[in-house]
Amino acid sequence: MAFSLSTRNYGWMIVFIAFILNAIAFGTMASVSIFLKPLVHEFGWTRGSLSMGYTIMTLATSVSGVLWSILVDKYGSRWISRLGAFTIGIPLILLSNMENIADFYLYYFLFGAIGHATVTGPLYASVGLWFSRNVGLALGCTFAGSAVGQGVIPYIARYLIDGYGWQQAYLYLGIGYLIIAAPISLLLREAPSRSEFYGASNNQKKEGKEGPSNIAIVGWISFAVLFCCTAMSVVVVHLVPLLTDQGLTAKSAANVLLILMIAGAFGRVLGGKLADTLGAIKSYALMSLTQTSVIFLFPFIDNLYLTYLVAIIFGVGFSGTMATFLVCVRVMVTPSVLAKSMSIVGMSGWIGMAFGGLQGGVLFDLTGTYYWSFAVGSIAGVINLIVIFSFNTYLQRYKQG
Repeated sequence: MAFSLSTRNYGWMIVFIAFILNAIAFGTMASVSIFLKPLVHEFGWTRGSLSMGYTIMTLATSVSGVLWSILVDKYGSRWISRLGAFTIGIPLILLSNMENIADFYLYYFLFGAIGHATVTGPLYASVGLWFSRNVGLALGCTFAGSAVGQGVIPYIARYLIDGYGWQQAYLYLGIGYLIIAAPISLLLREAPSRSEFYGASNNQKKEGKEGPSNIAIVGWISFAVLFCCTAMSVVVVHLVPLLTDQGLTAKSAANVLLILMIAGAFGRVLGGKLADTLGAIKSYALMSLTQTSVIFLFPFIDNLYLTYLVAIIFGVGFSGTMATFLVCVRVMVTPSVLAKSMSIVGMSGWIGMAFGGLQGGVLFDLTGTYYWSFAVGSIAGVINLIVIFSFNTYLQRYKQG
């Protein structure tokens, strides 16, 4: 069956839709840090208990993502992602009326399980199947949406909290999500079948081709990503509280996060493009090294301009890793299990994000400082590098027989 040029180009429309939905999903996750102090003031909850809400959301996303992926590999991603788009704002509307910590945990669980999990992983798999050439660039552009959302939505949340209070901020964000996400999800299409359209790329493992097993590939990448995401989540969740503790205004701290995430949008496109040119594993290692090199600096910086510089470096690095590990999965596993493989690696990442965010809050509550929290993040980053270099050595030895 022949496909028209317009059908081929529709892949970039899918990238655009996934960009917007990623921005909403990840922006909400990043805005947890913006709501942290207002909720501490309102309810008297500790930072550790509030960090548990972030942990619950990430774990719900990871476990549900695997379950949704089974359906995606069998039936496609369009209707599953539409479900998420039509419901993603509801948990935030419910959060505007929460009365206790159990409500906080429940509504963030729903956001992760039904909202976030259905508009991220399934669409990554879909984008990956729309492209054979420039797959890294396409996935990098898709994932750039999450960085934009992580910068813009916390900034909007900060503005809404300052102007209207935390309850109205949750309400307005939830309504806005529904207005934006539901209509654009109607434009989603399934990727044409591989055999009829592009076929597997030259670098992608094909059905029945000899090479490391899917289980081995997913296992190695998942183990690396576990520590990678533990490292990055300390900064993503706790940077704003850290900076305000150091004397910055809430607005200035949100500006730093905004610049970090803008740099992250560039980093995700750059990471994807590097994966197309240098190779996925090498690009992942390079971006991981960039991220890890600056994590421990944040608690010691007392200059605003230096804070911006370190935030930019971290933004490029952490975002680049998130784009490149998706490309690693896309080009190394068989197409028939692509969504499931991405979701398993994603689950490992979410577990890391959950632990990193939680330990950051718990260690702060125990020590009264973020030094130890960011030290743990740095150590996790080093372990990630050790794992990925070991994986590359394993691949080279496998090729040599």
